[in-house]
Amino acid sequence: MEMLSMEITVAWTGGLTLFTGLFAYIAHEKFSDLARITILLNRTREEIARDTATKAEVARVTDHIDQRFNRLEEKIDQLISKG
Repeated sequence: MEMLSMEITVAWTGGLTLFTGLFAYIAHEKFSDLARITILLNRTREEIARDTATKAEVARVTDHIDQRFNRLEEKIDQLISKG
């Protein structure tokens, strides 16, 4: 009877050890993937921030275009007033 109890204990301990090792391996792989995805996400955010125009840049370009249109309007008005 004592031998059977010891065999069950050894089997149970072995099973738990195997399960714990498998769980630790899977968790390590998942955390490694998570770290890799985090790095890729940060790189993507940096690229988007680098390639996206700021509000100040958009305002500057808009003002420049407005000035060009104002000059064109003045030239058209001068042509119309001469004719």
